[in-house]
Amino acid sequence: MRLPLLEATPRRRGPRADQVRLRLDLAYDGSGFKGWARQPGLRTVQGEVESALTLLLRAPEQVRIACAGRTDAGVNARGQVGHADVPADLWAALAARGPQAPVRRLAGILAADVRVRAMAPAPAGFEARWSALSRTYAYRVSDLAGGADPLLRSHVLHHTGVRSGLLDIDAMNEAAAALVGEHDFSSYCRRRDGASTVRTVKELRWEREHDTGLAVMWIRADAFCHTMVRSVVGALLPVGDGRRPVGWPAEILQRLRREADADVAPAIGLCLEHVAYPPDHDLAAQAVRARRFRGDRDDGDDADDAEDIDADD
Repeated sequence: MRLPLLEATPRRRGPRADQVRLRLDLAYDGSGFKGWARQPGLRTVQGEVESALTLLLRAPEQVRIACAGRTDAGVNARGQVGHADVPADLWAALAARGPQAPVRRLAGILAADVRVRAMAPAPAGFEARWSALSRTYAYRVSDLAGGADPLLRSHVLHHTGVRSGLLDIDAMNEAAAALVGEHDFSSYCRRRDGASTVRTVKELRWEREHDTGLAVMWIRADAFCHTMVRSVVGALLPVGDGRRPVGWPAEILQRLRREADADVAPAIGLCLEHVAYPPDHDLAAQAVRARRFRGDRDDGDDADDAEDIDADD
C-alpha cells in the first residue's frame, strides 16, 4: 500500500503578527571580518550587527538578519541591504525617540568598521535577498608602478607585472563582452549541491578613474554564484596585462567546469556597492520569481557572497 506523501511545513516568509520587518542599509570595511555570515568563534558582520541590534532593542530573543549579497572574508560593502523581524512593541518604543534615534544609538554600540546607515520598517513583501533585482560590485586595482595610494591600500589590489606599464582597459572590456547576458557560470563558481549556476550579467565594464588612477571593474547581475565576481576579475586581469588573449574569459566560460588555471582574485579589491529592488508593489512577486529560478536555499545568497560565506561575492 502506498503511503500518502507528507506535506512539508510551509516556511514562514513574513514577520509574525507581533513583529515588524525592518530594512537595514549597511556599510563595512571587510578587512577585520571573516565575511558576512555568522560563524562560531569568529568575528563576522552578521554576528556583530545581530548582537548590536539585539542589545539595542533589549530583545528577549536573538535578532536574526537576512541579506542580499553575503560577502566573504575581506570583502567590503557600501550598499549592503538586510532585513530583520523584531518585536513591534520594542521597535515602537525606540522609534518614538525620533527618526534618527535607532541609527544613532546603534552607532554607539557597533565598532567603527561597520555602520548601519539607515533602518526603518520595510514595505510589505520585502525580503532583502529574494526581492532584489540586482547586485552591483566594484573591484579596484592599482597598476601604477609605485603602488597604490597609501590611503587606499587596504581596499585596492596592487597588480604588478604589466608589460605595457598599465592594464589595457580596452582589451579587458572587449573580453568582458562575452560574459554579459544569461550564462551558466559553472567555471566561474564553486558549485553547491542543488544550487543553480545560471546568472544574468546585466553590465560588466572596466574604467580608469580620473581622480585616483585606479582601474575599476563594475559588474551588475541578478545574483552571483560563490566566488563568481573575483573569478571574473581573475580571468580579465591576465588579458589586461598581456598574459592571455582577449578570448580567454570566453574560453573559461565554455568549459562549464572549474579548472586550476582559472584564477580567483584576492578579496581586498572587492566592494558591494548597491542592491536594487523593484517598486514596492512588486517586491513579493519578485521574491517568488527569484526563488523559482535560482532555487530556494537559505545557506548562501548567491555569491562570494561564503563569498557569500561570500554567498554572493
